[in-house]
Amino acid sequence: MLASDAGLPSAPSAKLITQLLTLVRRRYVTILAVTGAALLVGVTYALLTTKQYAAEALVEIKRENESLVSVGASQSQQMIVDQEFYETQYGLLRSQSLAERVASDLRLYDNREFFKEFGALDSDWSQGERFLPTSRASRIRSAGSVLLKHISVSSERLSRLVRLRFVSPDPMLSKRVVDAWAQGFIKTTLERRYEATSYARNFLEGRLSQLRQRINESERELVRYAGEQGIVNLPGVAGGSNAAGTHERSLADTDLETLNEELAKATADRISAQSRRNTPAEQASESLTNQAISLLRQERATRAADYAKLMTQFEPDYPPAKQVKAQIDQLDRSIAVEEHRISGTIDKTYQAALARENLLQTRVQSLKSGVLDNRRRSIQYNIYLRDVDTNRQLYDALLQRYKEIGVAGGVGSNNISIVDNAELPLKPTWPNTLIILFGAIFGGAVLGFGIALLQEQLDNAISDPQQVPDELGVPLLGTIPTVRRDIRPADELRDRKSAITEAYNSTRMALSLAREHGFPKVISVTSTRASEGKTTTSYALASLLARSLNRVLLVDGDMRRPSVHSLFGIANQAGLSNFLAGEDLKDLIRTTDIPGLQIITAGPNPPSAPDLLETDRLATLIAEMKKHFDYIIIDAPPLLGLADAPLIGSQVEGVVFVVQAHSSQKNMAQIAISRLRAANVSILGVVLTKFDLRKADYGYLYSYGYSYGNEDASGKNAA
Repeated sequence: MLASDAGLPSAPSAKLITQLLTLVRRRYVTILAVTGAALLVGVTYALLTTKQYAAEALVEIKRENESLVSVGASQSQQMIVDQEFYETQYGLLRSQSLAERVASDLRLYDNREFFKEFGALDSDWSQGERFLPTSRASRIRSAGSVLLKHISVSSERLSRLVRLRFVSPDPMLSKRVVDAWAQGFIKTTLERRYEATSYARNFLEGRLSQLRQRINESERELVRYAGEQGIVNLPGVAGGSNAAGTHERSLADTDLETLNEELAKATADRISAQSRRNTPAEQASESLTNQAISLLRQERATRAADYAKLMTQFEPDYPPAKQVKAQIDQLDRSIAVEEHRISGTIDKTYQAALARENLLQTRVQSLKSGVLDNRRRSIQYNIYLRDVDTNRQLYDALLQRYKEIGVAGGVGSNNISIVDNAELPLKPTWPNTLIILFGAIFGGAVLGFGIALLQEQLDNAISDPQQVPDELGVPLLGTIPTVRRDIRPADELRDRKSAITEAYNSTRMALSLAREHGFPKVISVTSTRASEGKTTTSYALASLLARSLNRVLLVDGDMRRPSVHSLFGIANQAGLSNFLAGEDLKDLIRTTDIPGLQIITAGPNPPSAPDLLETDRLATLIAEMKKHFDYIIIDAPPLLGLADAPLIGSQVEGVVFVVQAHSSQKNMAQIAISRLRAANVSILGVVLTKFDLRKADYGYLYSYGYSYGNEDASGKNAA
């Protein structure tokens, strides 16, 4: 089952938590110091700060009822108006003018204690203990500014309620200011409304007076011109208008319209009569609908049927047949007479319709000329008429607005009311000791953690073994813990159960796995700078190899600052520098108190160590010593600024690079390793020395490894 599935933190989260805990463990002094300082500041502030008392009042602000003057607004428009209205009210509650009004109402401008409490007392205002009258305006402005800084206006969410809050060292002053602020806001709103409507009424009254005079003048001019031109107009029907856009019609226009309608009817009558005239008499509608003709035709049809029946049996000369035939002829003549009479009537009707049409056409043509003439004379008349209508419309609109303002201005209800008056505060709202102390502790802890994190970021030293492969790109051979300052590492290495001995044993095993044939035969140990533990590492590896019944030669290759001889208490009179200068190797190899371990000291300091190392004498020494020793370890000088270590590294099988934990800078170590790689030197790995378990991200793991098995019978760690 995965860790996350089991309810455990994931690997990145666990690593982050571990790093944070490590940061606290490494920088706890900084965090505690900053937290303590913040707590001290908080306690001092809580004890020395002036007590503040807050008074609050609750005010309801209703939206002004605009239905008297604005009807039919949509819901979205109303919401926008509401938002603008309330934002405006909040701004007015925070206005300087309202603050100065409150200062004047409470006479704070004459209250010396008020200005002292808020640190706003100006020496230019007074002469002795009394204020100068000339400074009154300045004191009112200053008092208003002080009130504005300490008043807060907050709206209750989704409501029309507004909370006013004032904080001061005097509880009675806080209550008086809040109450005066609410009352002053109500009075200011009413005064502003009255002043606005009063100004509007005065303005509209002047405009209405001007428009009445203009209407009178324009109407007199209109009547005068109509009388001169003989223009008589009648009121038009509702919705109708003439060319001038007015609702008046002239007599000529009315007559022309009436006669034109009659002419259209006369023309229709004439066309109808003409169509009947051109129709045969027997097919005319009058003939078809005439009752006498219908009876005659019916009688003829009966006689014709009788005659046809006789003809089936007798000849036309048959007397009864001849009698029936005579009756049919008489009926035909009677029908013809009736049709002729109807035809004459249709013709007379047509002639009458034609005559009426011609007469109406003549009259209409005459009226057209009169209308055109009247319209030519009405151009100026219409101009005057439009002027009258425009002035009247403006007058009506302003009069309506004047009435609306009069109604709105006369409304006596106030849209602002006080819901809760301020109560006298009995307990100070500030300082709150618990909040201050908690805030000081929390803020100090956060600040301390931030400073610790900043220190950690600015710390460029290698402090954790995991940084070695990540930052340097070289495998980690071992991590050597630090020892107490009063103990020499060489003395600690003599204890086979010490933590440092166990650590170097682990390093020796890692080097045994670095090559297929086991521990490299010839190695050199170097570092970025001096005092990082390279000599101790060389000594430790050599002594541990010697304890395994190996023949080991330790060569002090640092001819500038030799130190191997001091570990064994041997004089440095002759050594490597003598051999490289051309002397014989005899008598240069020294024995030690460790069986199987022999050393070659550095010898006298030569004028130029790189010149000696560039010769083939070092390769000759290594080749000769490999015949007599199982392993050769060379303690090389540091890398930065020197060419000795790369020259020595080019002659050995590999180089062990020593890095001092919590001290060696990553960038310097990277430069040193890059120099070795540029010289084609094989780097076996890095040994991290002087490692402090308390400063590592995963120190508990190393602590476990170092302490395991180092307890005596009493359960205490060995020295």
